[in-house]
Amino acid sequence: MTSNISNIPSSRFKGKIITDKLAGQISRVEELAYILKIKDVMSTSLKTLTPQATMQDVINVLRDYRISGVLIVDNEKLVGLVSTEDLIRCLEKNDKFASVKSYMSTQLTTVNSFDFLTEALKLFTRTGFGRLPVLDENKMLVGIITKYDVTYGLLRALEHEYHEEEVRRYRASHLFEDIESNRTSLVLRYDIKQNDFIHGGEASSQIKRALTRLGASNQLSRRVGIAVYEAEMNLIIHTIHGGSIHVEIEPNQISVYVWDDGPGIEDIEQALKPGFSTATQEIRNLGFGAGMGLNNILRCADEFKITSELGKGTHLVIKFFLKHEDKVGEGYSQNKE
Repeated sequence: MTSNISNIPSSRFKGKIITDKLAGQISRVEELAYILKIKDVMSTSLKTLTPQATMQDVINVLRDYRISGVLIVDNEKLVGLVSTEDLIRCLEKNDKFASVKSYMSTQLTTVNSFDFLTEALKLFTRTGFGRLPVLDENKMLVGIITKYDVTYGLLRALEHEYHEEEVRRYRASHLFEDIESNRTSLVLRYDIKQNDFIHGGEASSQIKRALTRLGASNQLSRRVGIAVYEAEMNLIIHTIHGGSIHVEIEPNQISVYVWDDGPGIEDIEQALKPGFSTATQEIRNLGFGAGMGLNNILRCADEFKITSELGKGTHLVIKFFLKHEDKVGEGYSQNKE
């Protein structure tokens, strides 16, 4: 069985269209929160105690290092946390020589080092906590992240971009200057692995940076980035062996080609409906599979084509037609910002 929908204009579907103006309202700080990983901003200089330490030891650590919480580790494994609130309970009882084990919190909320910074921000908002222990892929303690770490990390990333981006942009925008051809294009290729959530979003981030350095406006880069991110996550979530993403950049258009080798889509019309998803409960528990991927691609793209065959795979063609001020590559002549 083969399903096919060709040359779908985004205006056919209900919902807010992601125009250049709307995309431009996304701040760079918000965008960085979806690019930076928790490991990029977390603190690895940890002050820890064992469960056998006393609350007086906690007082000493908090005073000497001017921190608001101490992680409790037993045999290199995180087992608890003593916060300022826990210390206050101890002092109210005049019990500062009691063991840490008596007062530490053991129901801990943690984050993964490989998650995007947005996951930490969500937990800070939902829980009201001021710090979160960070675990690696093996559930080992590797750091701690605070609201200060988030702020400092974002400011540091912005400062780094300010100093480095202009040089990179200049070099990239002059890439085609000495190349003579009837039609010049740049093709970027990315291989995406199934269930590789650790690297999920990297391809879309790299594509956005490449477009910006080639002279594309921020609005265009973000539209392409959103579409590629959704396609990338679909390859991670719904395929058997992952797939490939190719991006062809030309002066007048950007074409994104996405391939995978299964399992295919039975009913494309239904798959395009907002909220429809075939993701497993396990995937949903990870916060993915909301059923908005294809619909979001459609909203961003100027033209969208999808073909799929059960048991053989799915192929997406996503096109963005560039306005005069958005030309990139050989059509780039000056800074548009």
